Amino acid sequence: MTTTETPAEDLRNSLVDYIREAGHLHSRSIERALRRVPRHLFVPQASLQDAYANKAIIIKPGSEGGRPTSCASQPTVMAMMLGQLDAHPGERVLEIGAGTGYNAALLADLVGQTGQVTTIDIHPDVSGQAQLRLEETGYGRVHVVTGDGALGASDHAPYDRIIVTVGPWDLPPAWFHQLAPGGRLVVPLHWRGQARSVAFVHEDGVLRASDSQLCGFISMVGEGQDGERTGHLAEGVALSWDRDQPIDLDALQGVLKAPRTTVWSGASVVPNESTDRIWLRLSGTEPGTCRFAATPEAVKSGLCSPAFAYRSPGVVEGTSLAYLTLRGPEPEATERRWELGAIGHGPSRAQLAERVCDQIRAWDRDRVEQPVITAYPAGAPIGERANGQIMEKQFTRLVVAFHTPTPSSCPPPEDEK
Repeated sequence: MTTTETPAEDLRNSLVDYIREAGHLHSRSIERALRRVPRHLFVPQASLQDAYANKAIIIKPGSEGGRPTSCASQPTVMAMMLGQLDAHPGERVLEIGAGTGYNAALLADLVGQTGQVTTIDIHPDVSGQAQLRLEETGYGRVHVVTGDGALGASDHAPYDRIIVTVGPWDLPPAWFHQLAPGGRLVVPLHWRGQARSVAFVHEDGVLRASDSQLCGFISMVGEGQDGERTGHLAEGVALSWDRDQPIDLDALQGVLKAPRTTVWSGASVVPNESTDRIWLRLSGTEPGTCRFAATPEAVKSGLCSPAFAYRSPGVVEGTSLAYLTLRGPEPEATERRWELGAIGHGPSRAQLAERVCDQIRAWDRDRVEQPVITAYPAGAPIGERANGQIMEKQFTRLVVAFHTPTPSSCPPPEDEK
């Protein structure tokens, strides 16, 4: 009996089959690259099984109790972002965040011998190991740079494609300047408490996108990247918001112990069905959109009932707060469905909860709708072109705009003591 594949090849093909069946592969060229590039050789510290599991692998731990500073990304997320990037043979690509070098190898496979890939990492040990692995696996043509990714890599610019594998809160000017007109920037950008991989296209001096996907990456450090604020709303409950939002945490102290109003939207989800675009929609319609997070103990005590304790969207307006919630099916129900709604606290609790439900209903009417996301350089005039929420960052003005009307027909609220 003879075999034509090694155990590593078997596991690699099984992983790619899983990625394809999960709906994250939309390009034959990306599928071929994933089948060709040996991921296990880029993560030698991991077992063969872990190397080809659909999970991230830490390669540089952070401080004790803190988040890691570098890792090999989850393969499904990598495939999704490569699909957004849409790199072609002959193109010049910059990767911000070298990691293990594996993603750079995939990019080199996609652009071919006539293209060029540059990858940069701020940690010398990370970039050094990435270069070593790339040379060992036959991808030594990739340019590996040690430096601050926020500054890009001007020596090889301009780039047709830039892909960022760390999570920035803002877009540094160098990325604008080093991206060719018509070029594409794929970046896991943070705003209003969420992180989404956004596929921007460089058009007329601005970056514009109509595709964003839920993701999570290690936060980028450096100038302009400390824009998120987090504080405790109560014991076991935290709120996170952006620095351009006039949210006064001190004024909200005790709000969760005040009377609550619950509004139900009539929209529901089944197990494992994503609701992430409700948060996206709120960020494009409600200026006070933020992240609400609670410990299991806070939920068990009855202090709050968020849809997802570890992170749910919320909306703050003055001294009022509303957040996403859900309720399970009745015991006699034949189908497992959870209805979505909002819980409000504070003087405007009913109105705020109703507005959250408005956006849940709008999402329910078209669950795949994407907003237009536009990044203007800081200080650039927007004028009437802004048809959504404007978010002021240090280097950019981000506009998130939906173009469908929002219904306003929530049922009567349930006011509770």
